Amino acid sequence: MSTVDWPGKLVAVVFLQGCPWRCTYCHNEAILDPRAPGVMPWADVMSFLQRRRGLLDGVVFSGGEPTISLALPRAIDQVRELGFQVGLHTGGPWPRRLTALLSQGVIDWVGLDIKHLPEKYRDVTGAASSGAAAWKSLQAVLESGVDFEARTTVDPTVHTRDDVLELAHRLRALGVRKHVLQEARPDGAAAHHADAFLNWRLTDIVAPEELPTVARRAA
Repeated sequence: MSTVDWPGKLVAVVFLQGCPWRCTYCHNEAILDPRAPGVMPWADVMSFLQRRRGLLDGVVFSGGEPTISLALPRAIDQVRELGFQVGLHTGGPWPRRLTALLSQGVIDWVGLDIKHLPEKYRDVTGAASSGAAAWKSLQAVLESGVDFEARTTVDPTVHTRDDVLELAHRLRALGVRKHVLQEARPDGAAAHHADAFLNWRLTDIVAPEELPTVARRAA
């Protein structure tokens, strides 16, 4: 259960296995391979949620990257049948899949990772086409009218001050009104270059007063 994965809501978070990207700061490396044995069968998740009807506001599907799972739409339907609202954490690697979910009206809130300027996305994800996909997904969320926040995890090994400022301005110009900056944590994938994180803070890159409309959060 969580109070931070969907701001203002008390939720259960379901982590789905698999992700097409390998981000520099990923803290869920253990679940990136969709072929690895699962930890919890879906029946156990449903049993857990059955016992918490009336106690939780909703369920957030996270990952990894939840849209990698072809079973996600049915899982969402089952969660909604229990009376829960549904949130989605996604990096937006498959805009068409995300658009389909949004158009069906089954998603109540989205936490959308916008990892970098589109032309520099590969620096974070390792995938050449990731920037175009993620920013198409951003446009789909904006057009859907679904409540969302854009999230950027700032990694000092791939983001500069100018990058963060330019990213914030571009998002603002597109109509994004909730943009959260998160500090990359010195564990997970980031542990491979841990020296870069020694005594590092987000304010070393950009001061809060330079971004008055951007929230900050520890990742």
